[in-house]
Amino acid sequence: MENLEQKLGSLEALLFIHGEPVSYKKIESVLGLEAGECEALVAEMKKRLETGERGLQLVLGGEKAQLATKPEFNVIVENFVKEELSEDLTPASLEALSIIAYLGPISRPRIEYLRGVNSLTILRTLMMRGLVERVPDTEHPGGYLFQATFDLMRQLGLQGKEDLPDYAKFQELLKVFEPHAADAPPASPSPVTPSSTPPSDPLPSV
Repeated sequence: MENLEQKLGSLEALLFIHGEPVSYKKIESVLGLEAGECEALVAEMKKRLETGERGLQLVLGGEKAQLATKPEFNVIVENFVKEELSEDLTPASLEALSIIAYLGPISRPRIEYLRGVNSLTILRTLMMRGLVERVPDTEHPGGYLFQATFDLMRQLGLQGKEDLPDYAKFQELLKVFEPHAADAPPASPSPVTPSSTPPSDPLPSV
């Protein structure tokens, strides 16, 4: 990347796709920046977002950066979430829920790779509905995986994900399209067990 505008655009795209705080070190690695270059780039983006009627802001802390909605637009986000919760699940939500039910525990990057789109808002809605829960990723400290909740399985009348329709057939197809994923050991045992406490950290704004 040669100029500042290209770097800012790449940084904005990365932060939007990731959705959660990203370390400066990771930003430099992904964008191919020089060591220490990220700090100035982040400062420039923060300054630009603070000017004009922009709906997003850059939240910084501990050499990490995250895109979030500005407080003055929170009412829009709240109204959107309320409307989402009052409606039936959309096809996109059902798609994400199916992926999590059959493949969970599964990371958000893999969910978005399979769906081809950013899924942060849909995942948050599914969690608020009590259909999906977030559990620690034992292989990546500080990371999380998503899995179907005990309540979802109970509502479906299932003991675990192995009882899902055509589960065995789906796993065989998965070995063809994602052999490395199908052969990998599960991150946590099945069937799904109830979660007594929600994640301690709040979900990021989008």
